[in-house]
Amino acid sequence: MDITVNILLTIATAATPLLIAAIGELVVERSGVLNLGVEGMMVMGAVGGFGAGYLTGSPWIGLLAAIVVGALFSLLFAVMTLSLATNQVATGLSLTLLGLGLSGMMGTSFVGQPGVRLPNLDIPGLSSIPVVGRLLFGQDPIFYISIALTAAVMWFLFKTRTGLTLRSIGDSHASAHALGIKVIRYRYLSVIFGGACAGLAGGHLSLVYTPQWVENMSAGRGWIALALVVFASWRPWRVLAGAYIFGAVWIGQLHAQAFGIPVPSQMLSSLPYLATVVVLVLISRNKRLTMMNTPASLGQPFVPDR
Repeated sequence: MDITVNILLTIATAATPLLIAAIGELVVERSGVLNLGVEGMMVMGAVGGFGAGYLTGSPWIGLLAAIVVGALFSLLFAVMTLSLATNQVATGLSLTLLGLGLSGMMGTSFVGQPGVRLPNLDIPGLSSIPVVGRLLFGQDPIFYISIALTAAVMWFLFKTRTGLTLRSIGDSHASAHALGIKVIRYRYLSVIFGGACAGLAGGHLSLVYTPQWVENMSAGRGWIALALVVFASWRPWRVLAGAYIFGAVWIGQLHAQAFGIPVPSQMLSSLPYLATVVVLVLISRNKRLTMMNTPASLGQPFVPDR
């Protein structure tokens, strides 16, 4: 029973950064912007969070720093694509390459240093309940933030007037602009929100998942988060389900290696990425579903004519 609980706990921990980064990117794409720089923002959030936590001794300050670093990094993307109308795909890829290189340089002095870990919650009387106690009441705080964030984004997008406006911009920025909606302002705010989420996801990696700094510790999770948005057909609750499916695959390959399954370790390590490719191929076969849910203005630059 303890082994099962530990496996479920590690799946939740592995799924949390994927969920947070994907939810942030979902809001960005719902506004009609495609930001392929999630990986770069995550790894910058990871090094910023670890560095601030290590220097101050406070994981909470580290977490705040991760969010700020991710938001500032996304602001660079917003200025380039929204104000200067550069190509979103090229700019996002450049942002990822910049983040990977810059984080490696910034984190050189942190390699091998002991980190500070964000402690798990411990609610007396509840955390000690067999099985469900540790799963529901003994997780790290970012786990609860990720669930609350998913619910909040779902409510915002489909239950509020501002969310409807954001979705209308993603479907037709020209029509929204003709109605007097500040398209660029909404997209700026969406991109910054997505960057803050990616930074928070990176902070989870260096402050909870593995409380240390390792170069390129995001290890492709930003790309998986991007795939999750498509997998979920731009629906928050599907992102939640997809994140835990991919989290289970990620942890499953680690346990398979630990149990000595006679499969090359390189093959097992590639399973999360192989699953990503398979899922995207299967989704792309249903063109009707993809076309119906994809924001019509996704990836298209917008330059107001008046």
